[in-house]
Amino acid sequence: MTLKEKIALCEGKNFWETRDFPQYGIPSIFMCDGPHGLRKQEVTGREPSGVNESRPATCFPAAVSTACSWDEELLGKIGAAIAEEALDQGVGVFLGPGVNIKRNPLCGRNFEYFSEDPYLAGKLAASYIKNAQKNGIATCVKHFACNNQEYRRFNSDSVIDERTLREIYLTPFEIAVREGRPKAVMCAYNKINGVYCSDNKVLLTDILRNEWGFEGVVITDWGAMNDRIAAFKAGCDLNMPGGSNYMEQEVLDAVARGELSEAEIDRSAERIKKMVREAYEVLGNRTGCDYNAHHELARIAAEQSAVLLKNEDDILPLKEWQKIAIVGDMAGNMRYQGSGSSHINPTKLVQPADVLKSRASVEEADVAVVFAGLPPEYESEGFDRDSMEMPPEQVRLIEETAAKNPNTVVVLFCGAPVETPWADRVKGILYMGLPGQAGGEAVKNLLYGIANPSGKLAETWPIRYSDCPSAAYYPQRDGQYREGIYVGYRYYDKANVRVRWKFGFGLSYTEFAYSNPQINGETVKITVTNTGKRAGAEVVQLYIAPPHDGIHRPVKELKRFAKVFLTPGESREISFTLDNRCFAVWDGGWKVPEGKYTVLVGGNPDKLTVAGVVEKAGEKIKVPYWQPGSWYEKPFGPPPLEQWEKMIGSKYVPYTPQKGNFTMNDTLAEMKKDSFIMRILYWYVKISVTRGMKRGTAEYRMMVESSVGSPLRNLQISGGMSGKIFRGLLAIANGKYIKGLRTLLKNDGMY
Repeated sequence: MTLKEKIALCEGKNFWETRDFPQYGIPSIFMCDGPHGLRKQEVTGREPSGVNESRPATCFPAAVSTACSWDEELLGKIGAAIAEEALDQGVGVFLGPGVNIKRNPLCGRNFEYFSEDPYLAGKLAASYIKNAQKNGIATCVKHFACNNQEYRRFNSDSVIDERTLREIYLTPFEIAVREGRPKAVMCAYNKINGVYCSDNKVLLTDILRNEWGFEGVVITDWGAMNDRIAAFKAGCDLNMPGGSNYMEQEVLDAVARGELSEAEIDRSAERIKKMVREAYEVLGNRTGCDYNAHHELARIAAEQSAVLLKNEDDILPLKEWQKIAIVGDMAGNMRYQGSGSSHINPTKLVQPADVLKSRASVEEADVAVVFAGLPPEYESEGFDRDSMEMPPEQVRLIEETAAKNPNTVVVLFCGAPVETPWADRVKGILYMGLPGQAGGEAVKNLLYGIANPSGKLAETWPIRYSDCPSAAYYPQRDGQYREGIYVGYRYYDKANVRVRWKFGFGLSYTEFAYSNPQINGETVKITVTNTGKRAGAEVVQLYIAPPHDGIHRPVKELKRFAKVFLTPGESREISFTLDNRCFAVWDGGWKVPEGKYTVLVGGNPDKLTVAGVVEKAGEKIKVPYWQPGSWYEKPFGPPPLEQWEKMIGSKYVPYTPQKGNFTMNDTLAEMKKDSFIMRILYWYVKISVTRGMKRGTAEYRMMVESSVGSPLRNLQISGGMSGKIFRGLLAIANGKYIKGLRTLLKNDGMY
């Protein structure tokens, strides 16, 4: 291949396909979104106007739900099923799972991610990946890394200290890569400490490849490429979408002058060729798949992932003889999936109202069941939520129903925690998350006890948003990770802040008891018994409580878990094997501080059993000079800016776009107030991308933020337009009118 051809191979052919070179035996393969089901858009040119038109596929519960199953085997089955459908539909790579940490409950894309805990997220993702790739189809774990907000996601800078980066935000990717061995990793849009992920050699080569052993392809998020020369050096292989020839000439010039070696391009080209050929070989042997069986798996997954948050007076399960009142629009139009690039066109859809019938009006009913939650315009890819509040009409519906009938149950559909001021007024709360296309059947089975709820929350539900440590500074253009390692339960535990429901909490229609805890070396054993009258599943959680006489640490951290199914009266001994990583902190490397570590085991975060103590000789970790007396020793409320700056070792200076210094990394939304030409372009782009869409919908808001909120380089890549057009307009926006016009009129054949 010529150098130009190899560079071309490292960019897609169009929006969804890789580039083919038949003369060299290199075929093209199709990629599509797929965290919880395929979104295959048959159009292969530029992105169609909407994101909701796609070929039918099974819509499994979103990660917000399946994470609550705490079931690695279940996630493996889902991954394998999606891979079967990918093979059936001719898809070589599907983009998922997403393992980004749920840092703040307002992140609009939290429904696509598993947990606030890195160990839980990583283990579930690893099983999903490993089983999905058994038939040869590739997965692409995303978004690497520190992509924890939708606001300004294309050019935000995640400013973070190294310990927090390693212990919290890289750990789920590390587990997914080491254990799942994905064939692809998607690099995120944002910067990390000033360096775009696509350009970040430390992230993509030193850590991902050299330290974790990743051998696959790094694919950009769509339009995430920054500097293609730096990206080749960093180990970023495939620029998507294709069709713009983004920085092709600049790369050729860099090789010619010796700034970039051809060998670095060869490495990326070889990795892409290997992935494409492996997938193409498998795609030649399509066997079809059983979509009906996948619908049943989606139902089972929804049942196993539901979390029973309240069950006063054992109001659930319902009895067949009871008169039930069904209340709320979501009974017939449940929220079963998120909005944005993961939106799936389901093969079939069963609503609660299809399988449940109202037998009374509210006042006359034995039990009133209210179906409520967040509508799609409240949470989506592309924008963050404005608050943790539910729509006022939904709250009013619950409160009015509860006032009329003391036996009220709420079935809740939402992709992230919400404030629940009504929780004390109802007797039962069943959290379904976003349960997928079989959600209606799952709801019926759970309400009537055909299925026993066994889910445990994979994230903390605060009482109010202001209780979150990052609430005071989230989101801003840059992600200020001031809270450090104190994310989710790590903060609430240490700050002793009361929450609505804790991480790891979930009720059942049966009961479980723990007995006979043992520690032998670093093997922990405990017996779990179903002491109730129904068969059910328990999630056994193991936490390590570290010593607190040195470097600051959380009260406890999840290190192991297992889901066990037991019949009434059945007992089973659960065994966990610990390793040094269970006790380690990051201090220029993984180190185990000396001291005594308490091992806690149980299924309820408020009733953990002390299994024993493990004493580690370890090593003495030097306490940072800024730690004594700081927020990080005794966190409460938002961490002060000055203390965070001491922790990261530098003064934080926010970026402000300024006329005269605008760059290709600035957006139309940022430049329009200071530039007439950008104001015109802003309105042109906004009108073009939203033509035919209803204002205020999730799709409309996403498309606006993904266009006028994108850097100019992103618009160039995704729009397939000549780079000189954007460079010319940029020069004009910066007041350099003659230079801008010359650039626009210049006919040099360059992109």
